Amino acid sequence: MASKQDKFFFNNLIQAADSSCKTADYLLTCLENYRPENSRAMVDEMHRYEHDGDRTLHQMTAALAKAFVTPVDREDLDLLSRNIDDVTDCVEDVLQTVYVNRVIRIPGEILEYARLIRRACGVMRDMMVEFEHFKKPAKLHDLVIKLGDLEEEGDRLYLQYKYNIMKDCTDVLETICWREILDKMENCLDACEHVGASVDTVVIKNT
Repeated sequence: MASKQDKFFFNNLIQAADSSCKTADYLLTCLENYRPENSRAMVDEMHRYEHDGDRTLHQMTAALAKAFVTPVDREDLDLLSRNIDDVTDCVEDVLQTVYVNRVIRIPGEILEYARLIRRACGVMRDMMVEFEHFKKPAKLHDLVIKLGDLEEEGDRLYLQYKYNIMKDCTDVLETICWREILDKMENCLDACEHVGASVDTVVIKNT
């Protein structure tokens, strides 16, 4: 059974993943119900979720600085915590990019990508719930593979959507806008995959 101190580390990672899920949920809500006149308010609300993630990261950093013993290498816990925070930051960055580019409408392709990001964040959270059992890694391994599969699906969508933009969009500034937004969305899935890689590292070291 994990000690009280160990429980803090595991629960902190779940809390960090919760922040990522909240940002992904909110991103999808904003894009599904998008109104340009509300975009600044949406960005401000999103930042509150991102700030919660920062606070969780700071709590992890402070606990690692004081802990004599940690359930896994403190460097791995620090990296995992920062990688999850990167996911939250990347999701926020998508909405900020929509705002600064003064987007008028949201195409269906972008909504599809946002739903994929939300699914990936959900899998990442499941991974953090299971992370406490890293010495029996079968389920963790399955979740890492699932996250990788979602990232590959994102790569396919990314390639197709960029192709469609170059083929169908005749306005140069609009083309640049949507390419930038797609790049930001791809970053979200890459960041999720980095979390899976960090989990793999812990498993390899401890089994």
